[in-house]
Amino acid sequence: MKLTKHEHACLVLEKSNDVLVIDPGNLTMPLADLRGVVAIVITHEHADHWTPEQLDRILDVNPDATIFAPRSVQRAAGGHTITAVADGDRHEVGGFTLAFYGTQHAVIHSSIPIVENVGVFVDGVLFYPGDAYTVPPVAVDTLAAPAGAPWLKIGEAMDYVLAVAPKRAFPTHEMTLSVAGQTLANARLETVTKAGGGEYFPLQPGESLDL
Repeated sequence: MKLTKHEHACLVLEKSNDVLVIDPGNLTMPLADLRGVVAIVITHEHADHWTPEQLDRILDVNPDATIFAPRSVQRAAGGHTITAVADGDRHEVGGFTLAFYGTQHAVIHSSIPIVENVGVFVDGVLFYPGDAYTVPPVAVDTLAAPAGAPWLKIGEAMDYVLAVAPKRAFPTHEMTLSVAGQTLANARLETVTKAGGGEYFPLQPGESLDL
């Protein structure tokens, strides 16, 4: 399985001829040419993780793709048909097995409502938590580790990586950071990944990793 990181929170996974897209939001360049997409996973309703325009671009080329998302996204998505998912759900689509863990977005501020957030575990290999510090109840080979966000303190992100103790980790959710901020976050996350016995890959948009 091949993982390609796109800008901010978007990942694209390829397995044989099947493609899975995760969190195509408004900080990700338009995804207009993806083919073979069997599913799109949206972890929560915030626009940096999905937009109707991104969905339309993907579905125009892949009209049979299934969209998985929490009920709050289902309500917000209007004319798009969405399969609602919640903590503990499991689905098989194309060549992928998807297990969903988590219930809520991390706290941004007491004045901002907490929304639903469901992380996704792909093929028992990659865990992508969305905007949360969800620790799945199974061992994680590869973790998409959040690197920068209004809800994120780098010490908390480091503790999260230590708690998950993945064999491999790479940064996601980093478009809110400057180049210097990304460098700092990568250094901190690499330290704790290695402390847990894992290897860290500071992927940039367009770079890939074989899982």
